[in-house]
Amino acid sequence: MKIERVIISGGGTGGHIFPALAIANEIGKRNPDAKILFVGALGRMEMEKVPAAGYQIIGLPVMGFPRKPGLKMFTFFVRLIKSASMARKIVKDFKPQVAIGVGGYASGPLLRAASAKGIPTLIQEQNSYAGITNKLLSKKVNTICVAYDRMERYFPSDKITITGNPVRENLLQSKSNKKEALEFFGLTENDKVILVVGGSLGARSINNTVLNSVKEIGKSGVQLIWQTGAIYYDRIQKELENSKPENLQIHQFISRMDLAYSVAGVVISRAGAGTISELCLVGKPSVLVPSPNVAEDHQTKNAMALVEKDAALMIKDDEIEGRLIREAVQLINDEKKCKVLSEKIQKLAKPDATKDIVDEVEKILH
Repeated sequence: MKIERVIISGGGTGGHIFPALAIANEIGKRNPDAKILFVGALGRMEMEKVPAAGYQIIGLPVMGFPRKPGLKMFTFFVRLIKSASMARKIVKDFKPQVAIGVGGYASGPLLRAASAKGIPTLIQEQNSYAGITNKLLSKKVNTICVAYDRMERYFPSDKITITGNPVRENLLQSKSNKKEALEFFGLTENDKVILVVGGSLGARSINNTVLNSVKEIGKSGVQLIWQTGAIYYDRIQKELENSKPENLQIHQFISRMDLAYSVAGVVISRAGAGTISELCLVGKPSVLVPSPNVAEDHQTKNAMALVEKDAALMIKDDEIEGRLIREAVQLINDEKKCKVLSEKIQKLAKPDATKDIVDEVEKILH
């Protein structure tokens, strides 16, 4: 059945927004006349990113559940009631054939409103540990698309389909553009390269550790490409004004991650679901440093899902000082270990995730 009208709801972080946009683009490819409406949370990243990608979005005043009792708890319930009312009106006015939730605050009220009207619903859970919103929604929705095994711990098993997480399309070609990548970063074929990324905003602990390891990097004999993130870039540039070794490249943001992955022999990264899906696809040996600042420590659970399969190394955030660069350099010089990690992580790749999710959307319309 043709998809003519669809609502996609959720957001809060790039890890939720990117899959949402990838799903929208795939629906649009198959159904050029489809009307696609996004519903997000006011003040969150999606309110800027979604219109920039060319889609309409409506914001709900919903917020996260407060961790401590107090005035915020009252505000939470007032906003939730208002969001539920707005969600019912959006569903009534837009009349979607299907509603898709990608996690994040806004997907709760919207998918509840849609399922109450008998509209087919689907959720996509990116992490190996299900978020609260998706756990609560799982009893009402038709289909749950997941990226990891053993998700029946959180969801009804008869609704689960393993699809993987959508990844950026240009990463599928990252292996074929090595020559362009070497030119882009001013490197040679023989350079051993460690890529350090902490997400688009950066990661303070990883950045501080790299900053404190500058002498070690200078003596390492490897090239290090470092994406600091916008918040930290100026401070780091200033601190290293007179002491930056020649084998260290500092970037605020790397626009061509396909090229960065192409030259990297080892990647140091956080363990967000989207990043892990990308690392699987490009088959890179990785040292994962899960962020301690995420709900229910889900990045550690994402990383452990790989570590248990000998597909990545992991160092806890509070143990990276003095260890991170040393162990990454050891790894890049251990060809045998790199080969094992690369082969194992590639086995977990799901290059057709976006297509498979939209196939599932089509199935629930029949």
